[in-house]
Amino acid sequence: MKVKSILISQPEPQNARSPYYDISDKYGVKLAFRQFIQVESVPGKEVRKQKVHIPDYSAMIITSRTAIQNLFRVADELRVEISPNMKYFCVSEAIALFLQKFITYRKRKVFFPKVKEKTIYDLLQKHKNEKYLFLRSDVSNSDIPEFLSGHNISYEEAVLYRTVCSDLSDLAHVNFDIIAFFSPSGIKSLYENFPDFKQNNTRIAAFGSSTKEAVENAGLRLDIEAPSPQAPSMKMALENYLREVNK
Repeated sequence: MKVKSILISQPEPQNARSPYYDISDKYGVKLAFRQFIQVESVPGKEVRKQKVHIPDYSAMIITSRTAIQNLFRVADELRVEISPNMKYFCVSEAIALFLQKFITYRKRKVFFPKVKEKTIYDLLQKHKNEKYLFLRSDVSNSDIPEFLSGHNISYEEAVLYRTVCSDLSDLAHVNFDIIAFFSPSGIKSLYENFPDFKQNNTRIAAFGSSTKEAVENAGLRLDIEAPSPQAPSMKMALENYLREVNK
């Protein structure tokens, strides 16, 4: 069955050069973007109840820009000064560079994988003697805590923001041939908004093993999976599928 429409459960790209638009042009499918989940900040007083005192740590582990924004928000709310000697371990260069909005970058110690063969795990193992604070949301699919525990690296976690379901009621009478999900929270949002959802002929695409598991646990049929050796990105997975069904 040919695909005429795809719903991407993420915010619409600000960059007109987004690879998703290439799919639309190449295969003549209608693309729609809709964020299924939203981020809500955890108030500083709630963070304090987690018994997290930022000056007690020598390094931060950062996996998103949202984590950075909420770190400095919480510090302001609690009137806590972050030491100029604080080290920041980031999963990517893009996230590391985002720190420039909040710190004098050259004076701080910022770490990120500089070559494709390396990951944040290599950096953490190289700096095992730090006392880390892992900044996260209330729903975290990261393997970082397991890695730290397995390598006897001192760390604690701080929940600085939470994910909540978006209101999708305006989509109640809109059908899409494919819905692409990127997190278990997206599946949760689908059923919170539409508890009687029936998949029928809708194809489901999932990115990541935890999202795949959430799809299967919900009793849905998984039609498109990423990443894979043939499709390391969702864009490539969708394109491979369209190449077959939209001949």
